Amino acid sequence: MLSQNRIIGSNYFNLFVILGIAGLAGLFIGGRLVVTSAIEMAKAMGVSEKIIGLTIVAAGTSLPELATSVVAALKKNNDIAVGNIIGSNIFNIFLILGVSSLVRPLDFDASFNTDLYLLGLGTIVLLLFMFTGKKRKLDRWEAALLLIGYIVYTVKLVAG
Repeated sequence: MLSQNRIIGSNYFNLFVILGIAGLAGLFIGGRLVVTSAIEMAKAMGVSEKIIGLTIVAAGTSLPELATSVVAALKKNNDIAVGNIIGSNIFNIFLILGVSSLVRPLDFDASFNTDLYLLGLGTIVLLLFMFTGKKRKLDRWEAALLLIGYIVYTVKLVAG
């Protein structure tokens, strides 16, 4: 019976490896499609690639995080909801940007300065919201302010 369990476990491991490789290949192909489509969309709409990247591509790649955090919040798994977002941002800034720059050095366009300042401000505001008050939680009114901030940013970005 023990050897049969090892065979079954080994088969699952092999399946997970194959599915993992297939998933990575799908992500790579999907990533290429997203970038190509974003460039074409920017050209067709007559807007800059920066705006498409900061809005449509960013929102599209963040939808899985939104779904994960909402489900975690509904199930009262607050650490997963918050950790998902913090971890994703750390991952994106350090690993994704780092690996992308190793593959091909990325030029920095000074037009991103305002967006970087807003990112820093948003981080500071989030810290203030999370660590002020007795409850140490993000209340609905604070969440509403964050959402309004994003909407204002997006409208300003698109309006030029």
